[in-house]
Amino acid sequence: MARPPKLTLPLRDGVAASALACTPGPWPLVLDFLAHRLPLVTRDDWSERMARGEVLDDHGQPLAPDTAFTRCQGQRLYYWRWLANEPQVPGEVRILHQDDDLLVADKPHFLPVTPKGRYVQQTLLTRLRRMTGIADLSPLHRLDRETAGLVLFSVQASHRDAYQRLFRDRQVDKVYEAIAPASDTLAFPMDLATRLQEHPADFMQMQTVEGEPNAFTQVRLMEHLPGGRARYELRPSTGAKHQLRAQMCALGLPLMGDRIYPVLQPVEEVPDFSHPLQLLARQIGFTDPLTGRLRQFTSTLTLQA
Repeated sequence: MARPPKLTLPLRDGVAASALACTPGPWPLVLDFLAHRLPLVTRDDWSERMARGEVLDDHGQPLAPDTAFTRCQGQRLYYWRWLANEPQVPGEVRILHQDDDLLVADKPHFLPVTPKGRYVQQTLLTRLRRMTGIADLSPLHRLDRETAGLVLFSVQASHRDAYQRLFRDRQVDKVYEAIAPASDTLAFPMDLATRLQEHPADFMQMQTVEGEPNAFTQVRLMEHLPGGRARYELRPSTGAKHQLRAQMCALGLPLMGDRIYPVLQPVEEVPDFSHPLQLLARQIGFTDPLTGRLRQFTSTLTLQA
């Protein structure tokens, strides 16, 4: 028998329901299956969630902790992610623009865009869903957790691909601002064309290597700052992972507050929010694929000089 289509379930505190397929296995109870498949949540925690009606079957019915696994085998389970000890990320999320198709928000430093790892509630997507009640909000591009500034979201699932295609086809003008050491030897403005790939010893770091360039950025010196620092304008035309951070580090100008370049720092057990990465997604512009109008947005955030 064909599996029914996925359920459309309401948000819970800004979090959309996750679906999990019940693959065949030896588990006596659904509770045993959940504890095995998603072990970051303890068995006792799963039992409490099921008792509260927070795990549903393919028909949207709550499953009790003593539900036999055979009842749901070959179906889907639905649950809402949350973490008991999630770090509280400082900073305010600001909606700069919202219409029927597009939402533009200012993201503070340290706030992830989407739920991942130790962050579920403390993400830009979850905060915006709580603020707007729009379950179909979806980010159109990436922005590192440590980077502040503009992030664009589609409001309607049917229009998502049209906007995402702009980023894939490099039809979006992006302007970043960064604070890094000043240089007495480099001449600005300069055009960077480098090849970046993941470091063989750690996927968190990117490195420059020989070969055909895959990362292009224009760098302009904006002003000199006290303490041997400077403010730079960065205009990337590609979107490689950590592109701006890795390219500036390769110039000998690692960004202030960077915990990945030039030396990868260990993950903090308790996050320190006192030294943000000095990188801001300041401006973004493009021709709207739905209306043909020019769209341009500017962040209201500033970097610490």
